[in-house]
Amino acid sequence: MAIEKTINFDLDGTLADLYGVENWLAYLQAGDSTPYETAKPLVKMQVLARMLNNKKRQGFTINVISWLAKNSNPEYDEKVKNAKLNWLKKHLKSVEFDNIFIVEYGTPKQNLAKGFLFDDEVNNRINWKGIAFDVNNIINDLKTLTNYTS
Repeated sequence: MAIEKTINFDLDGTLADLYGVENWLAYLQAGDSTPYETAKPLVKMQVLARMLNNKKRQGFTINVISWLAKNSNPEYDEKVKNAKLNWLKKHLKSVEFDNIFIVEYGTPKQNLAKGFLFDDEVNNRINWKGIAFDVNNIINDLKTLTNYTS
């Protein structure tokens, strides 16, 4: 059975090293979006951008599905959303995403899209209704997607 040609990426802990930002949790608890802005990439972004643009030419849809901060408020949600969008523009500016879902913390990602998911969160991968990958070999795993869609 073929899988829908949609690639979905989590952001924090998957593409962006949010948890590698010193004192990231204290920042978030204080309503400061700095870790979302300053997180370093977890993969080689030039390689990833080239691969994603190639997948787009092959007919794949490319999405981001990312949660807002836990226990936040509308004002902080807006800051976090803007920080995440700016991070994507900075690090993957050549990639035209089909959808960027930045949703309430804990929203079931499988309700937003289908296809393939790259996510560091085990429960998101377990609950996914397509094929889910961890974050250990994103570039190599992207190379295999056509094996599932033909």
